[in-house]
Amino acid sequence: MSSSSAKRLSGKVAIVTASTDGIGYSIAERLGQDGAKVMISSRKQKNVDASLQKLKSLGIEASGIVCHVAKKEDRQKMIQKTLDDFGGVDIFISNAAANPHFGPLLSCSEDAWDKIFETNVKATFMLCKEIVPLMEKRGGGSIVVVSSFAGYKPSEIIGAYSVSKTSLLGLIKALVPECSSRNVRINGLAPGVIKTRFSEQLWKDEESSISQLSLQMIPIKRFGEPRECAGTVSFLVSDDASYITGETILVTGGIDARL
Repeated sequence: MSSSSAKRLSGKVAIVTASTDGIGYSIAERLGQDGAKVMISSRKQKNVDASLQKLKSLGIEASGIVCHVAKKEDRQKMIQKTLDDFGGVDIFISNAAANPHFGPLLSCSEDAWDKIFETNVKATFMLCKEIVPLMEKRGGGSIVVVSSFAGYKPSEIIGAYSVSKTSLLGLIKALVPECSSRNVRINGLAPGVIKTRFSEQLWKDEESSISQLSLQMIPIKRFGEPRECAGTVSFLVSDDASYITGETILVTGGIDARL
């Protein structure tokens, strides 16, 4: 991290969902290192507590709360705690996602389909709807929605998840006019195969056929690390990206993924 960018988010307040592990935690840490006050969340209190301790040990000003983003009351509590602790919201990172179904798309149950879309798509929209007016009160803000390369290049074994992530690409584009009129930028991040617990079936056993197939897609010939997504997000929410909105940046190690 260069010294010139070290505090480029000073004075900003960020909400990052699903931020006690993996990509979400790395984003929260990087935003904090770049000067933002950060609200983290997880479905488990012990995860919130552990991550807060780690962030504060790095000198980052952070708070946290248990939040299941598919629950309206949890979303409202998270937003209210952010207002109570930090006074407003300037940055929102929608990172929470669910994928209860692995296997052929047509074998996906209705319950699994509903859970995927409620968590990945509906909750993202509702949080944007709830947070954008708060950003407008502060004079503007920036949103980054975490999609996936699977939104561009659907996977046979995570087809329902892939469709939900494609939906997020459309949501980003659809929100640009209304967000722009309120001085809020909205962009997306589309990670490739990143080494997180969420995606471990794709990478954990590098000798497995699934891991080998995944590696064959990646020109760099290795799986990504969560921190390799965080800098891109920090850039997108900073003034360095003040003329960028409605775009999604692929962080895939070179996987060719386009709609």
